Amino acid sequence: MDFLLQYDVISFLLVLTSLIYVHELGHYVVARMNGVRVEVFSIGFGPEIYGWRNKNGTHWKISLIPFGGYVKMFGDTNVASAPIGMDDTMTAEEKKVAFPYKKLHQRAAVVAAGPAANFLFAVIVFVGIYATLGQVYAPPVVGDFTADSAAKGHLQVGDRVISINGKAIESFSDIQNITRFYDRPEPMVIVYERQGVQSTVAIQPRREEMTDNLGHTTRISLLGISTNESALRDLPLHRAVPAAFEDTWAIITGTMTGLWQTITGVRSVKELGGPVQIYRISDKVGEQGIIALVIFAAHLSISLGLINLLPVPALDGGHLVFYLFEAILGKPLPQKAQEIGSFAGVAMILMLALVVTWNDVQRIFQMG
Repeated sequence: MDFLLQYDVISFLLVLTSLIYVHELGHYVVARMNGVRVEVFSIGFGPEIYGWRNKNGTHWKISLIPFGGYVKMFGDTNVASAPIGMDDTMTAEEKKVAFPYKKLHQRAAVVAAGPAANFLFAVIVFVGIYATLGQVYAPPVVGDFTADSAAKGHLQVGDRVISINGKAIESFSDIQNITRFYDRPEPMVIVYERQGVQSTVAIQPRREEMTDNLGHTTRISLLGISTNESALRDLPLHRAVPAAFEDTWAIITGTMTGLWQTITGVRSVKELGGPVQIYRISDKVGEQGIIALVIFAAHLSISLGLINLLPVPALDGGHLVFYLFEAILGKPLPQKAQEIGSFAGVAMILMLALVVTWNDVQRIFQMG
């Protein structure tokens, strides 16, 4: 009970449900655009709490268990749209609206639309905030050094970082994003400006473990510099749009780098979190106001889109891999191969679920 009282259920469900809706809406809209009949649009799993049927015959419903959702299309063998076999008993009219009988590029578009909707949601959120409230950023100017800074003696307070390894730096967060996941043996090449003169220096970041305020322990790289400046830059719509795409892409690449480092053992699997972790973060962010919660939802939406693009059968990315083989071979993979792949995918998802659940359980006890 103390746990339930400590964290805000409303913020958690609001964030999670909205992102599930966005993802499934992507599948739904593109399916309808391609003439696919959608039988069920469900937010959540399990017993139906509330539902209705629209004029196109789709049964929209809200189910009891909010951790997920699905779109069931006509002709699917299951709610995961597993690409296994076709029903030869269908009439010619039914085949016209059945998902398995659509052309390869149409099926691929429907599957990819879910993750794409998650990315688009993040872009729209960022555009709206940047164009109305402005973009808060920290200029890439050195303000101070930590005691064990790797950059101390190479840079000075007031230096402005211009580029790192050839990548232009526009804000202090750019420095952090590049440095955080840097694990190469060679030093970073940093171009900086001091009193109007540009110079170049090579610095090897320090690797260390860091624990955040939510109890996460992670191994990251640090230059050991901070900034004392912040600014708000007004962005007209024509600049807000590309800035939103750039920030979305930066989050995508940063997340993929972190995921790859987890797979290769550079980062610990203990950093992975599930519903409980989202619960904790959404509550803390919710305390900072609705704008902070919306921004958090945009970041989480990107993560949701990336997870679904993993090449694991039973996820959207797994379906796309099946379609890639179909495009190469000129025909679908044998049904047995698809069944084995789908089974393996479910097993992998269950293993991942066990890992994140175990991490979540440990966090619950750490809170107590």
